[in-house]
Amino acid sequence: MSFNQPVFLKESEEKNSKFVEIQQSQTTSVVSEDPLQNLCLASQEVLQKAQQSGRSKCLKCGGSRMFYCYTCYVPVENVPTEQIPVVKLPLKIDIIKHPNETDGKSTAIHAKLLAPEFVDIYTYPCIPEYEEKDHEVALVFPGPKSVSVKDISSHLQKRIQNTVRGKNDDSDKPSFKLKKTEGQEGCDLNDSKWKSTTLKKVIFIDSTWNQTNKIFTDERLQGLLQVELKSRKTCFWRHQKGKPDTFLSTIEAIYYFLVDYHTDVLKEKYIGQYDNLLFFYSFMYQLIKNAKCSGDKETRKLIH
Repeated sequence: MSFNQPVFLKESEEKNSKFVEIQQSQTTSVVSEDPLQNLCLASQEVLQKAQQSGRSKCLKCGGSRMFYCYTCYVPVENVPTEQIPVVKLPLKIDIIKHPNETDGKSTAIHAKLLAPEFVDIYTYPCIPEYEEKDHEVALVFPGPKSVSVKDISSHLQKRIQNTVRGKNDDSDKPSFKLKKTEGQEGCDLNDSKWKSTTLKKVIFIDSTWNQTNKIFTDERLQGLLQVELKSRKTCFWRHQKGKPDTFLSTIEAIYYFLVDYHTDVLKEKYIGQYDNLLFFYSFMYQLIKNAKCSGDKETRKLIH
C-alpha cells in the first residue's frame, strides 16, 4: 500500500497543529485556574512546615492559631518572624474593619503582618480624621463617583486648586495667593509644596460586602476621593454569592491597587515589589484548592 506523500504530510501537519492548540488551551486553562502561580514570593517552606505540624501558640496572648495570631498581628510560635518577608510600600494604608467581621477570616491581617510599618488597622467606629488631608488621601471603594488609579493625581490636584481658590474667595482677593498673616503661610498654586503634593495614604474597608454600607456612609469618609479597581478579579475562596468577581478580598484590593499605582502613577516598571503581600494568601489559596480537590475537609477547617 502506497501513501500519497503530499496528502500524508498535510494530514500529519494538521494533527500536530491540533495537538499544539490543545496543549496551549490546557496551559491557558491552568493559568486561569491558578492566577497566583507567577508571583515573586519568598520561600513558603516555613508555612508548609507549620501546616504539617498544626496549630501553635501565640507568644503574646497564648491563643492557639494557625500561621499567625489574628488578634495580636504576629506570627505564631512555630513560624519564626525572621522567616516572614517584610514588604516596603510607597504609601501608608489605613484599614477600617467592621466590628462584626470575623477576625480569623479577615485577609486584612496579612497586610499588617507583612508591612507592619505601613499598615494600621482600626475597628469601626474608630476612624482617623481625614478632613484636613483629603487632598492626599483616597478611599478604595467601588461606586458611581469612583475614578481609576491612573486618574488619582489629576483629581487630587483639582482638590488642591479648589481648596486654594476657596481660601482666596474668602479673603476677597482676586489673586491665587493669600495674604500672609502672622504665623501663616500664603497659598500659592505655583508653590512647589502644592505641586509636589501627591497621594500619601489609602483607605480600605475590611468587611463583608453586605456590611460595608455602614462604614462607607460614615460622614468622616464622605468627600474623600474614591478609587475603584475595575479590571481586577478575585480568586478568594470565600467569594460572596451574588456579588461580581471584581469585588476583591481586602488583601487582593491592597495588592492590586499598589501594582496599578506603581505602574500608572509612579510610572515605574513593576518587578514583583509587592508580591509578598500575598505570601499568606497565595499559600492558603493553594492549600484550600488542593483540599477541595481531595475532599479533605479537615485541612480546610484547620486554616479557618
